[in-house]
Amino acid sequence: MLHLVTRIRSASIGILLTASINPLVAADMPLTKAESSGYTATSTYAEVMAFVHELQRQTGRVRVESLGTSTEGRDIPLLVIGDPVPASPADLRYDRRAVVYFQANIHAGEVEGKEAALMLARELTLGEASKYLDRLVVLIAPIFNADGNERISTTNRASQNGPAGGVGVRFNGQNLDLNRDGIKLETPEVQGLVQKALVRWDPVFFLDAHTHNGSYHQEPVTWVWGLNPNGDPAVFDYMAGTVWPALERQMRERYATATIPHGDFQDVKNPAQGWVPLGPEPRYLSNYVGLRNRLAVLDEQYPYVDFETRVKGAHDLMRSFLDFLATHRDEVVALVGNADRRAIVRGANPAASDVFVIDAEPAAIDRKLTIQGFEMEVTDTGSRYPRVRPTDVRRTYRDVPYLAKYVPKRTVQLPRGYLIAVQDTAVIGKLREHGIIVQRLISPATLNVEAFSVTKLAGSQYSDQGHYPSTVEGTYSRKEMPFPAGSYYVSMAQPLANVVAQLLEPESTDGMVTWNFFDRYIAFQWIPQPMEYPVYKVHEAVRLVTDTVP
Repeated sequence: MLHLVTRIRSASIGILLTASINPLVAADMPLTKAESSGYTATSTYAEVMAFVHELQRQTGRVRVESLGTSTEGRDIPLLVIGDPVPASPADLRYDRRAVVYFQANIHAGEVEGKEAALMLARELTLGEASKYLDRLVVLIAPIFNADGNERISTTNRASQNGPAGGVGVRFNGQNLDLNRDGIKLETPEVQGLVQKALVRWDPVFFLDAHTHNGSYHQEPVTWVWGLNPNGDPAVFDYMAGTVWPALERQMRERYATATIPHGDFQDVKNPAQGWVPLGPEPRYLSNYVGLRNRLAVLDEQYPYVDFETRVKGAHDLMRSFLDFLATHRDEVVALVGNADRRAIVRGANPAASDVFVIDAEPAAIDRKLTIQGFEMEVTDTGSRYPRVRPTDVRRTYRDVPYLAKYVPKRTVQLPRGYLIAVQDTAVIGKLREHGIIVQRLISPATLNVEAFSVTKLAGSQYSDQGHYPSTVEGTYSRKEMPFPAGSYYVSMAQPLANVVAQLLEPESTDGMVTWNFFDRYIAFQWIPQPMEYPVYKVHEAVRLVTDTVP
């Protein structure tokens, strides 16, 4: 069998050490816990904050904001790095610098990104990477899951190769997976991300750092872009057609590191069938940010190489993206701006061809993969997943389809807007948390609308993130109905129209129906008759007297 373990060198532990540990770091610069321990340990929350405070002591290029307070009372730091540092997004109104965002430690057993993000902050504020700050403002959330990070143990993620001192846990202080909260926004961490970073700063780029748990291959770094089929197609095409080859080349030529798009063999017994990434649901934050018309990246480091290789791989990928974004700043800003404009124009006058994808299946993109892998031993377990182990025989898999484009199997037509006929502060508040513009009728209106009658409501038999997610079946019909003053209207003529549809379409596979926001209105409580979903589509141009919900 192949032993995917390498010896990790040892060193004394501390926040500030001499440059002999890392010759690329000046003697008076702070070192991460990973560096100072010889890559045998990862940073505690206190050590992360000590590192950040030392950067603040040494330079004026960093200011620390807060994404919020964790369930256990820890402040979630957001580093704002610039030269000069903007005091608020308003300072960038006449500034051509683009805002970009890097996030790490969302799963606190996957700590490579945390150490890499701190290294990146040091280089941006005290090192040669400060050259990027004439074109970029960089936001870094180095310890997104602060509560999970403090449960460091050598028994956590024991199958991965280090660090020897152990890592934290996947879940946050609420026992929830933060990378499943992109729609329901029930955690303080993701609420803070959306409100304090995505809405407040509106970064054109988002990277979420992880460590993988699956496929075996020789490439130490994998990543993939936003995959939801309801996102802007031009953003998807740019990521797949322009960013992917550029990052692959940069990682190879500058860092001598092989990288492939993230995924697993669709059928490990038949690798030629294709390589498939994580699904397209926007509960996953990279997909959610992609749905917001922004460049989004899921970074997955390979767990079976040593910890030092993983940290440096995460760092080098971040640096490669910084280089690309600085070089292509104007192109990227124009790309996302045009995506926003297309959403507004489409919402104001949708065509019959403007649809929302209800059901999709993975299909191959144009470019095929070469994967440096291993001969595999596959043992059936009687369950859905066989047991897979690599042998010590290396094998190159060529011309493997990359099944990263989710193509529609079933769609529904997009409306001009949605009318919400219930006075539910949880529903309206959740829409506003996402940054969606919601209006309220001042005068009553009688309108022709499309209604959805629920014929079947089914809750999952398994708990998922504290929910039993719902699915519905039903029929659509057109009718005229009155809407009293106080009803809510959500126009699709806004930049976040794709998020609006994802949340409010009744058959959306990852929307507000899924996460039980509407169960009380569509459940059969006394008599088995169809219940009408209390959100109605408006397809015709209408004039409504409204005000905007704050």
